[in-house]
Amino acid sequence: MANQAVSKPASGKHGNVLPLWGNEKTMNLNPMILTNVLSSPYFKVQLYELKTYHEVVDEIYFKVTHVEPWEKGSRKTAGQTGMCGGVRGVGTGGIVSTAFCLLYKLFTLKLTRKQLMGLITHTDSPYIRALGFMYIRYTQPPSDLVDWYDDFMDDEEELDVKAGGGCVMTVGEMLRSFLTKLEWFSTLFPRIPVPVQKNIDQQMKARPRKMVQKEPVEEEEDFGEAGRQGERRRSRTPRRTPSPRRSPKRSRSRSHHRERERHGPSFDRELERERERQRKERDGRDRDRGDRERRRSRSAERNHQERRERRRSCSSSRDRRRELRDKERDAGDDRSKRKERDHHRDRPAEKEKSKERKSKGESDDRRHKDDRERHREERKAKKSSRSRSREKRHKSGGEEKSRKQDGSHSREKERDGEQRPHKRSHSKERSHHQRESSNNKHAERRRSASVE
Repeated sequence: MANQAVSKPASGKHGNVLPLWGNEKTMNLNPMILTNVLSSPYFKVQLYELKTYHEVVDEIYFKVTHVEPWEKGSRKTAGQTGMCGGVRGVGTGGIVSTAFCLLYKLFTLKLTRKQLMGLITHTDSPYIRALGFMYIRYTQPPSDLVDWYDDFMDDEEELDVKAGGGCVMTVGEMLRSFLTKLEWFSTLFPRIPVPVQKNIDQQMKARPRKMVQKEPVEEEEDFGEAGRQGERRRSRTPRRTPSPRRSPKRSRSRSHHRERERHGPSFDRELERERERQRKERDGRDRDRGDRERRRSRSAERNHQERRERRRSCSSSRDRRRELRDKERDAGDDRSKRKERDHHRDRPAEKEKSKERKSKGESDDRRHKDDRERHREERKAKKSSRSRSREKRHKSGGEEKSRKQDGSHSREKERDGEQRPHKRSHSKERSHHQRESSNNKHAERRRSASVE
């Protein structure tokens, strides 16, 4: 296979320090993927021991077999739509792949321009180059992507990008996918601004695709296989042919080879342990779901029984109230009937009583009339007696005057002997009239008291 090597960076880039576009802490990764990376035992334990750029490159060579974000079979997205769909990676997690753990490890090392060029021009493994190109896609400004990828658009080195195999593509096809598509398996790349994306699309359409013919091989079997591969159309559709994971020229005598081999079984154990943990969690969720359903069904039955008992109690209480109302109505009817009977029974007595009251009233009226007439007659008698007594006093006064005149003539004759008897007679008459008037007053008072 033809390996493309570029010794100098693309035009427009100066200095060894790389610019960083986007979030400086998350590397613009999906939050679910970043959370799983940071909580992964592989990242926290084994990658923590790697301190240099060369150690991480050796780890990529020995451990990376695909560039998908999740391990095969560790994440189920069937039936999920919208924000919980498989593309966005929000609803569910899984076992994050070693490729993305190592990609974030490279981000923590703060690569320089020289180190990044060493990644994308590496000759030992296409996966080292793939992680370098993915690092550029996540961290570099969108306007510089074409400059970074331009010299590698026609690279024919193949790699299998899918977990478990089955999706072989060339490096050039992968870079075209990075530039023209936002989705990458179960995650999303950082968005490219619309004007920059339009410019990239125009450059992709204007750029002709080169077809490199492979050199013939001496053996017939190799020649036939190479001919079939040359005739096959280069596309991004999955192909089920095995891909070279390592270059045959890769030296096995690296200093860290034994250390990587020593870490290998532990990672497998961690992977198996993680799968076992997830399987137990699924079983526990299934059990909890079954328990919830059983509790729900029991509660539904209990509620149904309670409603039925409540209906029965309500109906019985309703019947009791109806019976009480009927009894009260019957008792009221009996009372009204009894009152009517008593009323009819007492009507003759009431008539007699009313007659008696009428007769008593008539007799009282008669008595009052008699008393009023008697009182009127007494007053008339009193008036007549008063008039008679007044006449008597008038007559007695005239007689007294005549007597006085006679006395005056007789005084002259008999001054000494006749004066005393006349004075005594006048005083006697005055006392007699006073007694009569007082007696008349007492008699009138007695008559008025008797009338009242």
